[in-house]
Amino acid sequence: MVTRDITVGVDVDAPGELLWKAVTDWESQGEWMLGTVVRVTHGDGVGIGSELAATTGIGPLGVTDSMRIVGWDPPHRATVVHTGSFVRGSGTFTVIDRGPGASRFEWGERLDLPLGLLGALGWPVISPLFRLGLAVSLRRLALRCAAEAGQTP
Repeated sequence: MVTRDITVGVDVDAPGELLWKAVTDWESQGEWMLGTVVRVTHGDGVGIGSELAATTGIGPLGVTDSMRIVGWDPPHRATVVHTGSFVRGSGTFTVIDRGPGASRFEWGERLDLPLGLLGALGWPVISPLFRLGLAVSLRRLALRCAAEAGQTP
């Protein structure tokens, strides 16, 4: 199995508590995450053992990523394990306080690439697009949180 790590972060002009609330409101993530709809499929979504499903794509071209929360340290870190047949590995959402009214969000993934050698060969092509999609989504998140906090980013 081939594993690859990717981390994307963004500084946010909003308090860490507000940012945490935004990133762990799973079912509203589609408002800032490109082409993705997230739903809680088991549990309450706010603790270890809860399960989530994130469908990314357009129409029949979507991929559903099922996850289980395995780490929960509010308002700083949530860790999931990807439990689906296509997306495998783990992901971590980290909120870092940067002072009054300022924080940072980092989204890290450790992905077990599908398709063996083909997945490993395709990663250099897919990873820049994946990173760009995450960066655009995180910028949208930062703008949303700054607006909610009443600050201009």
